[in-house]
Amino acid sequence: MTYTIIGGDGKEYGPISGEEVRKWVSEGRLNAQSQAKAESDAGFRPLSTFPEFAGIFAPPPLGAAAVPAQDDTHAAQMVKGPAIALIVTGVIDLLLSFWGLGDKLFGHHNLAQFNNALQQMNNPQMEQFFQKIMNFAYGPFGIVDAIFGLAMSILVLMGASKMLSLRSYEFAVTASIVAMIPCVTPCCILGLPFGIWALVVLTKPEVKSSFS
Repeated sequence: MTYTIIGGDGKEYGPISGEEVRKWVSEGRLNAQSQAKAESDAGFRPLSTFPEFAGIFAPPPLGAAAVPAQDDTHAAQMVKGPAIALIVTGVIDLLLSFWGLGDKLFGHHNLAQFNNALQQMNNPQMEQFFQKIMNFAYGPFGIVDAIFGLAMSILVLMGASKMLSLRSYEFAVTASIVAMIPCVTPCCILGLPFGIWALVVLTKPEVKSSFS
């Protein structure tokens, strides 16, 4: 089995073997609180929690203060801003998606008014062209597109919520990427900068290792 380690400089090293981990511990490059993950792990955790390495850490001297476990407060503060921004984006996306779906399902009077306006142009070719576009937009494709936008809005909301609570790292990353993609979410103008902000924060080792 191999392991990936977060060094004292905050960078990731590996994959390395268990023997190399033991060697680095003996050299003082790693300690019980050093963050690591096995190839089968989803996230990082202290080396002391690995049963295979439990015996290589000497117990602290009698009366010595215990080393505190990693505090997730800093990571929670770092993700709070972009997570809330994505939640706001997701709520706006959700409202726009509901409005778009309702318009596609019940807005046929708008289509009729548009067709009447085209007839007044006295341009049969232009009228036929725009009628095809509107019928396409208000037809099955338009309804499916609105439902898809609704689903993506919900995904962004759920991912942002998980990011705020430091849960499901992969879901949070996916939601950040989806928010950035034009034509996938209705409010991609906000989603692009907020999604980039979220990804920058999520790629920080101290944030990534705090997710459960």
